[in-house]
Amino acid sequence: MTKRLFTACLGTETHTWAPLPTDTKAFEATYVVRGGDHPEAVNMFGVPLQIWKTRAEAKGWQVVEGLCAFATPSGLTVKQTHEAFRDEILDALRAAGPVDGVMLSLHGAMVAHGYDDCEEDLVAGIRRIVGPHVPITCELDLHCHISRRFADEVAAFVIYKEYPHIDYADRAEEVWSLMEGILEATIKPAVSVFDCRMIGLFHTTREPMRGFVDAMSALEGQNGVLSVSLAHGFPWANIPHVGSRVVVITDNRRSDGDALAEKLGRQLWDLRDRITPPMIELDAAINRALGIDADPVVFADIADNPGGGGAGDSTFIAHALIKRGVTNCAVGGIWDPACVDICRSAGAGAELTLRLGGKAGPWSGPPLDLNVTIQGVFDNMITQGLGNSKRRLGNTVMISAAGIDFVVHSSRTQNVHPSYFSDAGIDYASKKVLVVKSMQHFYSNYAAISDNVMYVSTPGVVDHDMRRLPLERAARPAWPLDDDPWADGGARAW
Repeated sequence: MTKRLFTACLGTETHTWAPLPTDTKAFEATYVVRGGDHPEAVNMFGVPLQIWKTRAEAKGWQVVEGLCAFATPSGLTVKQTHEAFRDEILDALRAAGPVDGVMLSLHGAMVAHGYDDCEEDLVAGIRRIVGPHVPITCELDLHCHISRRFADEVAAFVIYKEYPHIDYADRAEEVWSLMEGILEATIKPAVSVFDCRMIGLFHTTREPMRGFVDAMSALEGQNGVLSVSLAHGFPWANIPHVGSRVVVITDNRRSDGDALAEKLGRQLWDLRDRITPPMIELDAAINRALGIDADPVVFADIADNPGGGGAGDSTFIAHALIKRGVTNCAVGGIWDPACVDICRSAGAGAELTLRLGGKAGPWSGPPLDLNVTIQGVFDNMITQGLGNSKRRLGNTVMISAAGIDFVVHSSRTQNVHPSYFSDAGIDYASKKVLVVKSMQHFYSNYAAISDNVMYVSTPGVVDHDMRRLPLERAARPAWPLDDDPWADGGARAW
């Protein structure tokens, strides 16, 4: 029997005390598509919609695609922006007429003025339209927040397993299988969620987190288990339900799912000290780099990660490299639209004095006053993203000063692939140090070109010391804000 599906995407990752608000222009600068009219360079959050459409049409099912909108992570989403995009999706759903299912590509950590959980608000609105029996399924980013109401409103949801998020297409296929099974009455999903009482960031590229994810995945397909996910959570959000959750979806075996989710959550707790990412102070990183013969050494500027809400214009590492006289380096990149405009006006080959970066606020550091040579000017640069997705840098210039090449761009985005350098004319393999503004999404691609990757600790918006974060609204107790959140012996409400 022919089925009719409605699909949509709305998301960003909100750092609730980051300096730059997330307004409508922030979405438009990143990715806004209506009616399924995706460009060749598809944002990773648009990919699931394309996969679901292909799978549905292969079965002869109909698909109506609503809004697909995503913004580079930043500060609180403007209330009117969230409400306008939400209402556009809801209006499109009403116009689509009766549907058999709704499939959503979401991030899961979108917070707006007046809305602690925009995804919860969206699915609640969808539920009011479609009624209690139409299934809603979702794909979520690993750094999502999971509220009780969200879990109650949807039939099933799947979260990325990998950090960096190289598996978003695989998870979209998993969401499709769940929706297909629901509509063909071969499964009846039951959702179980366990609150781990942990606030942190966990890399799946190293042990013991790697083994935990592999063991978690191996449980799928056994004893009625349809899907197992771990929501790491996004620590830089001052909301009550920030933190990690284990999600188990069983085929109508809720009590078994509850027990398994708690078992996995307790195992994660036991690993807490060993899965906290390693970091190195800036001076120590430079000392270590100077003692390494193999090039390049990769410095991850984790505190200024635009993927976590950082502005992307921090100068701390560049200042330190210049002060120490370290040359043959490349910084990719610096978000500075004003400098881009100045350099584009001057043109390639021009030499001028430029004040670069350090504009968004004190956490960006002091600006760099440099005598620069403009090496290249690029219109609307697009580089490789995660998987087959693309990253938009906007108008971009490559400039050189003090022995350092800088990629300077007009759109905020993190550096996840060496093409960020090579597309700007930089021979990254010949550099002593490459500075990338990313926390972890860069890792797989840069570990392939360097055996020396360092997570460098500097001042910045995306502070990685969880005990210093202003999380006064977070549900307590929670580690590491509290040493032992299980001391009370009971289950914390979430």
